[in-house]
Amino acid sequence: MTLWSEITEAIESATGEPFHPEPPQAVGGGCINEARSLSDGRRSYFVKTNGSNRLPMFEAEAAGLDLLRRPEGVRVPEPVCHGSAGDTAYLVLEYIPMGRPGADGWARMGAGLAAIHASAATRYGWDRDNTIGTTRQPNTWSSDWAAFFRENRLGFQLRLAADNGHGGGWLERGQRLADGLRGFFQGYDPVPSLLHGDLWSGNADFDAGGAPVIYDPAVYFGDRESDIAMTELFGRFPEAFYDAYADAWPLDEGYPVRRDLYQLYHVLNHLNLFGGGYRASAARLIDRLLAELGQ
Repeated sequence: MTLWSEITEAIESATGEPFHPEPPQAVGGGCINEARSLSDGRRSYFVKTNGSNRLPMFEAEAAGLDLLRRPEGVRVPEPVCHGSAGDTAYLVLEYIPMGRPGADGWARMGAGLAAIHASAATRYGWDRDNTIGTTRQPNTWSSDWAAFFRENRLGFQLRLAADNGHGGGWLERGQRLADGLRGFFQGYDPVPSLLHGDLWSGNADFDAGGAPVIYDPAVYFGDRESDIAMTELFGRFPEAFYDAYADAWPLDEGYPVRRDLYQLYHVLNHLNLFGGGYRASAARLIDRLLAELGQ
């Protein structure tokens, strides 16, 4: 049985309906996975494939998408099924044709994200680890946000950078920053909000009707400011997004400083994934944050 025959059978089993698709068609799916659409002319699905060792990544993505779909927020693709066939892992999602934002599209995106963030846990983390890109993202539960971020985010990426050979004084300064992390949370105790976890323009779009859509998450429960910070890392979203978010749930006045801290996590991850010039960007952020601590 071929890969696509097995995927077709899995779709039929998950949906309880016969499915006789045309040959799969290649679609844009990013740099991590192969992506294709599968359609019988009536129903269409978006299928990601990768090596069989990536099945846990797809399992975590499906679970994260299910979580994001619960609040009254933005549209999120529905997971249909996932599994492995031979040496290939696959994830089948609802296929959402994309279009352009409606007149209030970015405002709806901001208000919808605030609604997602309002879905909260009692601790920080998640009940499984997942990935940020292809990097493992540990999510061990903690009742202490500063400790969680120091160990599972900043500290984890700094250790990975050292393992990848990115040594030097900047890395030592990064560890000093991690040791002093609690200084950024004096008088600020964030709600453990449900987060997308990797919210940049490449993971946010609008469906054919102009409604906002988010996908490719790295879900966990943490400080909602970290999602907002990511939206500003590679070019800000339109101002209507931030205005609508602030109308629903204003940010704390200390956010501009912590924005650098939360962006540092993603810059370090890009360094560990891609190397190159991200080391200079990481060093600049570390030095700026140390200056805020008076070091």
